[in-house]
Amino acid sequence: MRDNRLSGYGVIRECRDGLKIGPLFADSEDVAKSLFGALTKNLADGTSIFLDTPQTNSSASALAQGYNMTEVFRTTRMYKNKAPILPFKRWFGVTSFELG
Repeated sequence: MRDNRLSGYGVIRECRDGLKIGPLFADSEDVAKSLFGALTKNLADGTSIFLDTPQTNSSASALAQGYNMTEVFRTTRMYKNKAPILPFKRWFGVTSFELG
């Protein structure tokens, strides 16, 4: 919370191998870093963590690289007709590829 307003939120959950963070939505890179740190602070060393970042948000990629994360695979977002206007600058970790 910042100034009595929600400035970001994140979820960490089990996945097939390790844990996945997503969604990770934040008003700024600093808020995203704070949330990432809070979500991972109690994990054992060596725990696999996955974060699916939107390529259009360079701050999200920088956040992942700052935690020594490396790219495992890449996807392409595609639309038919006009692409929707979405707040990608606030998306640091997508909820799920299955949900968008």
